[in-house]
Amino acid sequence: MTRGFPFLFAFVLLIGSAALAFETDGFRVVTSAGARQLSVERTPQVLPNAGLVDQDGTPFTLNDYKGRPVLIDFIYTRCPTICSALGDDFARLRQLMGGTRSIDLLSISFDPTDDRAALRLYGDRFGAKAPRWRIAAPVDERARAKLLHSFGVVVIPDGLGGFIHNDSVYVVDAQGRLARILDPDAPDRLLAAAVQVAAP
Repeated sequence: MTRGFPFLFAFVLLIGSAALAFETDGFRVVTSAGARQLSVERTPQVLPNAGLVDQDGTPFTLNDYKGRPVLIDFIYTRCPTICSALGDDFARLRQLMGGTRSIDLLSISFDPTDDRAALRLYGDRFGAKAPRWRIAAPVDERARAKLLHSFGVVVIPDGLGGFIHNDSVYVVDAQGRLARILDPDAPDRLLAAAVQVAAP
């Protein structure tokens, strides 16, 4: 019985490892966020053509970006932490891109209290200029809900007047599909990912 124990242990370990590999796609995914990233990468998702208004008061929709990729983040203008880091990353991306118009940036506020003045102040803080880098808000609550659901953005009031939310960067391809979900990273890597999606 004692001699058989190592074999039994090895068998159980093998079965457990195989199950874990299956559940995590060959150990590539260990969280639900990771699973969504992989799912989107494998099968780009069509997005709703929700209406938005940018910091200049110009209305537009996601369909207006068709024909070129766009990097999107979700923010609220009073956010002192995550959103500031995302703003810094996008500002650096602008510098890395130089004068090219092949990739646009879009920061979408999920905070219903963010009016045009707040959007403009946030944009001025990071040097965002429409239409190359729009700071925008959904036109109404329905559009806001559709966008948050489609991108998988989770927003939870923190009880102090702010929000807890994801800090992902979303790559929308030239066909208007959500093609990649990226963790905030070095701006040059974000740019490389967008260029890869843009490549034919």
